[in-house]
Amino acid sequence: MHTRRPLLAGALLLTALFSLTTQAEETLRIGYQKSSTLLTLIKQRGDLDKTLADQGIKVSWHEFSSGLPLLEALNLNNVDLSADVADTVPVFAQAAGADLTYYARETPSPTAQAILVPANSPIKTLQDLKGKKIAVTKAAGSHYLLIAALQKAGLTFSDVNTAWLTPADGRAALENGSVDAWVSWEPYVTSAKVEQHARVLVSGKGLASYQRYYLVSTPYAKAHSQVLNTVFNALHQEAAWLKAHPAAAAKILSPLWGNLPVATVEQANAQRSYQIEPVKSSDLSEQQKIADAFYAAKLLPKRIDAQDVGIWQPGKP
Repeated sequence: MHTRRPLLAGALLLTALFSLTTQAEETLRIGYQKSSTLLTLIKQRGDLDKTLADQGIKVSWHEFSSGLPLLEALNLNNVDLSADVADTVPVFAQAAGADLTYYARETPSPTAQAILVPANSPIKTLQDLKGKKIAVTKAAGSHYLLIAALQKAGLTFSDVNTAWLTPADGRAALENGSVDAWVSWEPYVTSAKVEQHARVLVSGKGLASYQRYYLVSTPYAKAHSQVLNTVFNALHQEAAWLKAHPAAAAKILSPLWGNLPVATVEQANAQRSYQIEPVKSSDLSEQQKIADAFYAAKLLPKRIDAQDVGIWQPGKP
């Protein structure tokens, strides 16, 4: 009569343990895009997944076409953490009321974006862009580059015709002649130069420093500092590995970047600093310039304070 009690007690204990295990399991949802080189390599090499699995955390990966939809997903709690986005993107997210925290940055890579024209284009100077149709991805770093380039030429957005296109569509538009110029970033710039023989009218050098920022939702940052430490350290290690093994990194990325030739990928990566650092308030001075430029161009609905964001700092390893 009493033999069932131990069995019943054991069953209840197993149920309770299973319930606790299920509750303890967490999933970190990471959003990235094709130009998110370091996290793309980390995803392929599997190191972060293994490290976080030891902490009881599963990783799910979600690819986006560009930075703006990625941060929109972060704001809507569809992902927890984002890979790098161009410096312009957080400005748009802030204007939309997103509660975001910076957790890392890549130091400037001004030559990693450019305004491209066909090889035989009559466009020789920035002033020649007047009246021309230009493809650009809204809110991308290339968007700010175009603003800065037009300002340098004494032009405004009203002096050109803009076509808001994704990188893939922008490339096709330049190739088929439906636009006169295309503003983009790596690896698309090097690919267009090599495969389409596109000509660089101007790079970001002297116009836009092109820093890339890594962001996380503020509630997640406050609750999971140890996870962010793990991700930050993984980024630091991956950057060092890429710089030490550029050809090996290019071989991994080539099939993921539309089977770009390995040499093209390596050449594109050489334009990026891939230097990971914590974010400081002083780093955000250009973010304010970007925000003010977009507001002046009536591309932001309101003024924003670039400092009005969360900034996470890594702890000691």
